[in-house]
Amino acid sequence: MSAKRPLSESPTGSTGPPSKKALVQFEPIKIGPIYSLEELDLKTVQFQNKKLSQRLEQRRRAEEDLRKRIEQLEKRQTTDDAVLCIVNRYWNQLDEDVRVLLERFDAETADEDERENQSEAVTSFLTQLSSWDKEELEQNLSQRVEFSKRAIGKLIQAYDRLLQRNEKLYHSIKDLKIEKDGDAQKADMKEELKTETTERAGEDDSKSSAQKETEDQEGEKEGSVEKQDEEKPEKKNGEQILSEAVKTELLDLQKENKRLQNLVTKLQEIHHVTTLKHSDLQEKFTAAETEIAELKNKIDDLEYDLGNTTHSAQRFEFQLYEAAQKLKSQTEVVTVEGEGGGGVEGVSKSKFQELTSELEEQRELASTRLQELENLQKNHQDTVKEEERLKMELKELPESVIVETSEYKSLQSQFSVLYNECMQIRTQLDESRNLLQSSKNAHLRQIEQMESDELACQKKLRTEMIQLEDTLAQVRKEYEMLRIEFEQTLAANEQTGPINREMRNLITSLQNHNHQLKGEVARYKRKLKEAQTEIAKFKAEASSADQPLEEPPKEPSPPRQEEPIIIKKEEEEKMEKEREKGKSDSEIIKDLKQQLKKAQDSQKEMKLLLDMYKSAPKEQRDKVQLMAGEKKAKQDIDELKNHIRKMQEAERKEKRKLAEDEAIRKIKRLEESIADLQRNLAAQKQEEEALLNEMEVTGQAFEDMQEQNIRLIQQLREKDDANFKLMSERIKSNQIHKLLKEEKDVLMEQVTTLHQQVETQNLVVRRLEEKERILQNNLATVEKELSLRQQALEMHKRKAVESSQTAADLRLHLEKYQNQLKDAQITVAEKTGAMEQESFKYRRIQEDVAILRRKLERHKKIELAGTADAVLMEELKEYKEQLTCPSCKVKRKDAVLTKCFHVFCLECLKTRYETRQRKCPKCNAGFGANDFHRIYLD
Repeated sequence: MSAKRPLSESPTGSTGPPSKKALVQFEPIKIGPIYSLEELDLKTVQFQNKKLSQRLEQRRRAEEDLRKRIEQLEKRQTTDDAVLCIVNRYWNQLDEDVRVLLERFDAETADEDERENQSEAVTSFLTQLSSWDKEELEQNLSQRVEFSKRAIGKLIQAYDRLLQRNEKLYHSIKDLKIEKDGDAQKADMKEELKTETTERAGEDDSKSSAQKETEDQEGEKEGSVEKQDEEKPEKKNGEQILSEAVKTELLDLQKENKRLQNLVTKLQEIHHVTTLKHSDLQEKFTAAETEIAELKNKIDDLEYDLGNTTHSAQRFEFQLYEAAQKLKSQTEVVTVEGEGGGGVEGVSKSKFQELTSELEEQRELASTRLQELENLQKNHQDTVKEEERLKMELKELPESVIVETSEYKSLQSQFSVLYNECMQIRTQLDESRNLLQSSKNAHLRQIEQMESDELACQKKLRTEMIQLEDTLAQVRKEYEMLRIEFEQTLAANEQTGPINREMRNLITSLQNHNHQLKGEVARYKRKLKEAQTEIAKFKAEASSADQPLEEPPKEPSPPRQEEPIIIKKEEEEKMEKEREKGKSDSEIIKDLKQQLKKAQDSQKEMKLLLDMYKSAPKEQRDKVQLMAGEKKAKQDIDELKNHIRKMQEAERKEKRKLAEDEAIRKIKRLEESIADLQRNLAAQKQEEEALLNEMEVTGQAFEDMQEQNIRLIQQLREKDDANFKLMSERIKSNQIHKLLKEEKDVLMEQVTTLHQQVETQNLVVRRLEEKERILQNNLATVEKELSLRQQALEMHKRKAVESSQTAADLRLHLEKYQNQLKDAQITVAEKTGAMEQESFKYRRIQEDVAILRRKLERHKKIELAGTADAVLMEELKEYKEQLTCPSCKVKRKDAVLTKCFHVFCLECLKTRYETRQRKCPKCNAGFGANDFHRIYLD
């Protein structure tokens, strides 16, 4: 079954003739092939379920829309409540401010003249205030608005009174004359000025500057009036001129003040009117906006409902049209014989027999259905009677049923429980009275004990506070002494600061110079190593030349071992001595022992130096490093000198040993090489001498600087020791001060805790007293309630006796009424059964009347038609109409659509295909070029 098609897919127009009204077509419900009634019922149930699901979906959407609408309204209500709260808060604040101002102004009383001489602007504003908001406000806001209006009216009247008093003062100053009775006038003016100053002191800061100027000038005028009596009579003319000038100035200022005051009142009136109008328009605007939004939502909902209703209306119209078509196609005009039992004309006998058999079957079915309906009617009448009887019994239940119900039993059990509880509460009340009396006595004893403890704690606290104050004074004195000493030491350190900085700069410069010397020493060491390697080579060549002459037995291999191995300088020198002189093993051992002793001594010295170096500060470490490097360089120079001497002696011995010519040649070559080496040695000696001279000079300068550094270091140590002593003393004093502070804080905390304890005890006492009062009040109320309950109990007992008597009377009445009710139920049941039967018979008679009317209409048509030929002609017309094309209503049907199997004329389908209206005119099903075919009807 296909779903409903939307409204937009309906055809826009038809190409057929406009003689007949265009029919709105719907897509048919395609059920498919059906082979039994069960399948038909199944498919109808499926279709109904589908429609119900669609309706449920529509209902769900409507509920969602309603929920959204409710949420919008709730949000709007919250915003409106918030705005109302804000307005209410500010209105309350305004009323409070106005009340405070009125308290200031109500202290003075207004004269009748001042009330009569009110300005026109003030009277008009007051009348407008009295007439405001009479039609706009509701009843619940009338009192509040009345208060606000009265307060604002009083404020305006007060300001008007101030203006009138200013005018009176002005006129009194203007008409003032210097006479004998001026003292009384002056006293009056003083009193008026004093009252005016007190009034103006209570007013807001928003008063105009003109009023302040008038007040100052009035004060000046008062001073001038007071001075008139004291001055000499010669200055009266000057004072009169001054007073006249002051009067003219006051007159101008008074006029300006009055004009400004009237302008302010008018502007306030206009502003109030405009604000009311603006607020009214704003409320109307917001209401219109909300109404527009609501109308938009309603329009959307109505459009949706309109679409649904139009869709359903079109569907019903199409169903109606199909039902009419089916009725036309399936009706057959049958001429029934008249009342005399004549034969049937124009209808075949077989068809007539089939119709009669169907009619008999339908009659049998109708009789069975009628029997079933009668049975159902009887059952319905019985159930109605039973229902009425049960309703009457339910309205008038007997007492036995009520007593047997669970509710009555539960109420009875609850009554017994409550009665027992009442008795328990009475016993508890007596116990609580006794307990309250005992707690009162204990409470009084506890209060006495707490008072005594509090007095002892206060005495103890006083003594401790006195001791702490004494210790604090001593600590303050010690702190002042230490602070003075610290300031003195700081001043001394500030004087020695620049000297220390100079010494540091000098030490850094010497360290840089020592680094330069170390670099030169390292360079000379490299040159020395190179010279030693060359000397070792020459020695190896000389030893190789001496081997065939002397041939020493024990040492053939040492020169070869010496080439690849590089050892320490001292070991190389010893090995060379051994090779040159050919010493024995014992001498070698002795030399090694001596070297070991020297190494141990040097190790001890290095340990001592290392310990001193660790214990010394950084500057002394640098000095020690420089001295050690200098000493090491001197030792290296001495060793080189000794090595050169030994080499010269070895050369002399080798010259003596050489005897042969080859050796002589070798010696010559060696002498040449020695001469070169001697020249190099001489050059090195010269460099060495120059270096030694430089080293001596630098050593002397270094020693001088070292002595100076030692002196400065001693001074710095002394100052550091003094500073350390001062810092240690300061640290000790700070520690003592901190300890004292901590002790003071601890004692203060103890004091505060004791105070808090006292306060908490006082609070406990107050609370206990309050509890005692509350318990006494509760006890009084409980006693009152108990007496009332006892009275109520006695009254209820009396009422129970009376009710039992009335209940007995009512039982008799109830039995009588129940008998009457049973009789009424029986009569009502009989009458309802009769009414149901009559209504059932009436419905059956209406059905029979409708059947007879249809028969009568059919007979009338047959009589009007005259003969069977006319009937057949009518049928023929109907069949021809069925064979004509429903689209153009002119041509015969000769083409079918294979999509929906609706039949039309071929030309209509072609024109629709060519004009791109490719939808079925009946069901709006789309078709293509291959979806319609010609048919031939014989």
